Amino acid sequence: MSSSESSGSIETKMSLEDYIRFLESRVKYLELEKEKLITQVKYYKHEIEKLLSPPLIEAIVLEILPDGRAVVKSSTGPNLIVQVLANIDKSKLLPGTHVALNQRGSAIVEVLPEREDPYVRSMEVIERPNVSFNDIGGLKEQIRELREAIELPLKHPELFEEIGIEPPKGVLLYGPPGCGKTLLAKAVAREANATFISIVGSELVQKFIGEGARIVREVFKLARRKAPSIVFIDEIDAIAAKRLDIGTSGEREVQRTLMQLLAELDGFRPLDKVKVIAATNRIDILDPAILRPGRFDRLIEVPLPDYEARIEIFKVHTRKMKLDEDVDISLLAKLTEGATGAEIKAICTEAGYNALRSNRRKVKMEDFINAIKKIKSKSDIRRFGVELKKDNNLFQ
Repeated sequence: MSSSESSGSIETKMSLEDYIRFLESRVKYLELEKEKLITQVKYYKHEIEKLLSPPLIEAIVLEILPDGRAVVKSSTGPNLIVQVLANIDKSKLLPGTHVALNQRGSAIVEVLPEREDPYVRSMEVIERPNVSFNDIGGLKEQIRELREAIELPLKHPELFEEIGIEPPKGVLLYGPPGCGKTLLAKAVAREANATFISIVGSELVQKFIGEGARIVREVFKLARRKAPSIVFIDEIDAIAAKRLDIGTSGEREVQRTLMQLLAELDGFRPLDKVKVIAATNRIDILDPAILRPGRFDRLIEVPLPDYEARIEIFKVHTRKMKLDEDVDISLLAKLTEGATGAEIKAICTEAGYNALRSNRRKVKMEDFINAIKKIKSKSDIRRFGVELKKDNNLFQ
């Protein structure tokens, strides 16, 4: 064989080998594409099955019967007695569990995952309250009682176990508005390093039947899960006023909400590391049922600050202010007899503004006097027993 023929056969062989390798790689590529298409077909078949499958009915478990059936409240309205499929873990079927019923509503086919009500979840204060007991003036006795009733049981429960007594479940703060009830609740939550859940009583008054009671259940469920925690209910008189036989649907709904709150406070489920603080301006209209021991064990009055308390409050709010030498805190406390803590804070803020308007960096006594005039009406000033006039020697 000539050399030219030999080289030609070698080239032909090499080209055939290259072509075979190309075909092999092509086969592998097509096999991968086939697998992708098979996966897509399975996905679309599953989606078609979901579209063709009948819808399920959501329900809430109320009770498990001795024969294994369950009593549920369906989303369509009535309570139903239904079967439980064999593949369902019956240990998960607790009262309040959300489940799915088949289309006919005859059997539980799925236990739905636990979920949080976003409305209730928003009541949790994520950041720690920035109020400490040092920021509260004139309430030493109230602070002591609150720390004993709330902070001590959360931090040192072993002390109560050792002595053999149960710590208080809740504290009711009552007194005029603006005297520091909310500040006390925030401060104790900070000191106890507990989850702080804040509710306003009016938020529990709902227009749908059973909605207020459901929110109360969800709030305490969240509090137990986030324990140690403090539930603060401001303006509790919105749901806990004395019950009247008016018979309106709105009145009955408020009563249902109150009953649920009472059940949470002294029901079968212990509160453990959950403490309740409530506040009201009108303790005289509260239902006696909520005031009895075992529910709110401590009733703490937060009154109008007296002379010494007003001095402390002025010191708290002027702590960071640059004061002129003529500022007399004792005299300011006398001039503001009958004022609340919130009003004293407003007076200090307004005095600072008066100094800024005069292009000064120090606050004078005159600024405070003008602030008192602005914050308190003339009738209030007369009630204080002091008549402030322009020619008063305080302005000299």
